[in-house]
Amino acid sequence: MTDRAPRVPRDKDNDYTEDAAAARRAFVGERTGQQLRHIGSASIDPATLPGNIENYFGVAQVPMGLAGPLKIDGEHAQGDFYVPMATTEGTLVASYNRGMRLLSEAGGVKTTVVERFMQRAPVFHFSDARGAREFSDWIAKNEAGVRDAAETTTSVGKLHHIQRFNVSKMCYLRFNYTTGDAAGQNLSGKATLAACEWIREHAPGHPNFTLSGAIDTDKKHSHMNMLHSRGARVVAEATIPDALMRERMGPANADMFRARLVSNAGGMLAGTVNNGMHAANGLTALFIATGQDVANIAESHAAITFVELLDNGDYYWSITIPSLIVATYGGGTGLATQRESLEILDCYGAGKVEKFAEICAGVVLAGEASLGAAIIHGDWVESHDKYGRNRP
Repeated sequence: MTDRAPRVPRDKDNDYTEDAAAARRAFVGERTGQQLRHIGSASIDPATLPGNIENYFGVAQVPMGLAGPLKIDGEHAQGDFYVPMATTEGTLVASYNRGMRLLSEAGGVKTTVVERFMQRAPVFHFSDARGAREFSDWIAKNEAGVRDAAETTTSVGKLHHIQRFNVSKMCYLRFNYTTGDAAGQNLSGKATLAACEWIREHAPGHPNFTLSGAIDTDKKHSHMNMLHSRGARVVAEATIPDALMRERMGPANADMFRARLVSNAGGMLAGTVNNGMHAANGLTALFIATGQDVANIAESHAAITFVELLDNGDYYWSITIPSLIVATYGGGTGLATQRESLEILDCYGAGKVEKFAEICAGVVLAGEASLGAAIIHGDWVESHDKYGRNRP
């Protein structure tokens, strides 16, 4: 029998203390020879961390830059915003800052939240396809009962609608919830389990189910999200005068428009899920700064760019983000630095999530404008060489 490596130490009585964190740092230090001085330097009170992390032993410090102001004309976000962005990629904050200046001087970004849902998607199993079809019809007639069962588990979440998809002898259901200011993955999972148990009890034949049949596509991109939304479907749009584009960015609007045609063709060739430039850059920096679940970038980065070169030479530019998963309450949003970042944007707490979604979309459009112009004007590589190379 081989000797087993020692387990990470835990305090069974209270594992969220400075002493417990120090014990784990000492444990790993003894086995690696590392002192962990920076990992151990934190202003976080470990007592605030239950529900956010296990085996806490320190922090990963990510530098933060401030970009802005970004003028937004939204239904929820209105005014000039200074945006905290956490990243280790040189040039990123400078580039977004440049795009924000362009859009603000053009009159600002108009933002619109089209809809916002979170999903859980169980699948029910039958002996043949006809049984699955009959069940689908039963769900349509009994949606009120399903809704009541789901909503017994939450004071915030509301079951908005159920989509039905039949495959072979299975019926996939996609439950769509409104979730208040939370992202809602856990909320929707708990509510859907209660609903499925009610369905199994009341539906003819008492069918068995699997809680996730994979069409909720949790933390994965999917074409279904593009069509039906997951999280917020939000649009950011702006109209940029040709003279302003030339003055601030260098290229003419006509050059930007032609480059967009080239990018659309290349995106089709590559099979990309985003025909824009780099939505993931700005969103990830915002997510880290504000305590979002960063794994949701897998879904949130997908986007559809649409542009027009207007008769007067102005450039209409829009980006639609169909699956932006964000929260202003719960998860990591209440931790110390993350809450401060949300408070900079006046986006912490109840009633703020649509505002935050609009800011996220505006930031993405600013980044698209800056990078797109840099590539066309020829200073993309030069700027990265100047600002983006850390030589120890």
